[in-house]
Amino acid sequence: MNVANVVTVLRIAVVPFFAWALLVDGGQDPRWRWVSAGIFALAAATDRLDGYLARRLGLVTDLGKLLDPIADKALIGTALVGLSWIGDLSWWVTGAILVREIGITVMRFFLLRYLVLPASRGGKIKTVLQSVAVGLFLLPLSELPTAVLVLASVLMGAAVVVTLVTGADYVRTALRVHREHVTGGADATRHAAATGTTSPHGDPV
Repeated sequence: MNVANVVTVLRIAVVPFFAWALLVDGGQDPRWRWVSAGIFALAAATDRLDGYLARRLGLVTDLGKLLDPIADKALIGTALVGLSWIGDLSWWVTGAILVREIGITVMRFFLLRYLVLPASRGGKIKTVLQSVAVGLFLLPLSELPTAVLVLASVLMGAAVVVTLVTGADYVRTALRVHREHVTGGADATRHAAATGTTSPHGDPV
């Protein structure tokens, strides 16, 4: 495991501490809301750090491609559930985002036999929108100008739209990869039947 992957793992490890800070006193203590927002911002910043290290030092790996979106989802998902739990964010917003995120994560694991599906450009934009919107919702909004709440709500709405659109794009990509694999497998089987060739394990090649 290289240094970029270590940073990603640390982002995952900080999630329980973030959740605890958010839920202190039912999320009603302004001081702890600032603490939770700070932890979230620091953890979210490491997303750029591990990506920079991986590219700068030539440490891009399949493990990193897999861990990075998982770390993002763990942090964002915990924040969304926590905010809904304390009543600051509608559950339908949390549900819509989490269904997409969990579904895409499961799909990634199924695609591992074919390829590692990295985060797309749209997926990165989605992550930024989610991070900024969630970061604003983590603040003690009752003590801040109404404009901050309005901005947070607009950004969260945009995040939901982009989340669902990019989710549909990932599904289309997955279906295409699966279709190409099935077609390629059928072609290989027909070729093997015609030539009588097999793999070292006795399977047609």
